[in-house]
Amino acid sequence: MRMSMGLQARQLQTQKLAPRMIQSMEILQLPTMALQERVEQEMNENPLLEQQENDPLAPDEMDDDYPPSKDARSENEKELVVDNDHSNQEDFERLQNMVSELPNTFDESFKRSANRMSEDADRRHDLMANAVSRPESLNDFLLHQLAELDIDDDVEQVAERIISTLDARDGGYLRSPLADLLPAGHTPEDLAVAEKSLAIVQSLEPTGIAARDLSECLLMQIKSTFPHFEEMRTLIKDHLADLAENRLPQIAKKTNYSIDLIQTVRDELHGLNPKPGAAFMETYVPNVTPDIILEQDDSGEYVVRLDDDRVPTLFISEYYRRRLQDPTSTAEEREFIKNKINSAQWLIDSIEQRRSTLTKVAQAIVAHQKRFLDEGPEAIEPLKMQQIADKVGVHVTTVSRAVDDKWIQTPRGILPLKRFFVGGTQTEDGEDVAWDTIRLKLQELIDKEDKSDPHSDEKLVDELKKAGMTVARRTVTKYRKKMGIPSSRQRRDWSLVKK
Repeated sequence: MRMSMGLQARQLQTQKLAPRMIQSMEILQLPTMALQERVEQEMNENPLLEQQENDPLAPDEMDDDYPPSKDARSENEKELVVDNDHSNQEDFERLQNMVSELPNTFDESFKRSANRMSEDADRRHDLMANAVSRPESLNDFLLHQLAELDIDDDVEQVAERIISTLDARDGGYLRSPLADLLPAGHTPEDLAVAEKSLAIVQSLEPTGIAARDLSECLLMQIKSTFPHFEEMRTLIKDHLADLAENRLPQIAKKTNYSIDLIQTVRDELHGLNPKPGAAFMETYVPNVTPDIILEQDDSGEYVVRLDDDRVPTLFISEYYRRRLQDPTSTAEEREFIKNKINSAQWLIDSIEQRRSTLTKVAQAIVAHQKRFLDEGPEAIEPLKMQQIADKVGVHVTTVSRAVDDKWIQTPRGILPLKRFFVGGTQTEDGEDVAWDTIRLKLQELIDKEDKSDPHSDEKLVDELKKAGMTVARRTVTKYRKKMGIPSSRQRRDWSLVKK
């Protein structure tokens, strides 16, 4: 085999997205709040961009010199052709000196009234006053209790180390062996101190904290004053797995307890807290702002309206337009303005394209899911993004970007646009049925079943088939688990079983 080194020329045909197309896709994917931030960033970086607020002043407060909207400007002003035959360096220093040349009326056109400024100040004050303070963490809560105790320094140090390992997301369990929290080469005396420190931490509130497993956590919470203290302790220590699987006859056989007594004790155990530290877990609730408003007109038809009032209407500064055409401007200045005009026009066009695409996609989705909006979740129909792409006349990836992280305000609440896309199957009659409809029917069958003899997954398949829904058993099992529904054995109520 001969090997050699050399240069070869080959022709390759590749596809690359133009920068304008990349920017347009990025803008399309942004939700309203993110788009607002993007516009503010672009305005900070591009002095040629000016904004007209979408909530204009009342007519009697309107300034005669207020900048015209994009639609109000002439076609000649909309289309601005710049010279692309130069490649001069940008002269930032000269542009900074231009600020002094701006006419006085330029700033006055955007000046708000005293009432408007006062309203903005009040809104900012309300936001600060209503801001939610950060809740106390589990570790801080335990450390505050520990600081009030009169204990030896070595015990307190190990106790603080134990507290530092507890995680509210894990329920406050101690997952690390005590030996791992001690220095290498620790002595039996050190381990005894660690055991004492753990006992102190476990004596703190909430009860059950720093347990090493579920059994220890529950045992720490039961008290001798409980009506069935001994039975509870027996079930916790020796039969937790059987309780979880609802194997009450096996427990009765091993303990000689009656089924009724075991069920009573199990109900009392349900009053204990298996994750005592979870109460300190910070729950993130996203601030959802609808991008689209769905309203009904006088004839009852659904009409989509884009809620982008927070996104300012942009236009290119008339001052810099004149500077570009001013014969006294230097070549460097014109080159800088030309580049910034191109960048500004790309952004404006991308925002307009986003408005158009998002409106068309949302309207097509609403038209397909009208029964869902009228009748509720049980009437939702199968819908794929490709169907909307074909209807609107765009690529399916465009639909995916359009609905990503977008929310729509409907008569049934604020919903993510992706909520309207669901898979499905066909009934024996060839009718399409959404998986959401199947899940609702599955829940209905389980709610109405005989709890002394609950439906197995195979039985649920048969019942769904009777309702005209042909579904595989593995699919029923998958959706049952997703819905948090236990197995038939776990759902059985043994008190109803004939003895």
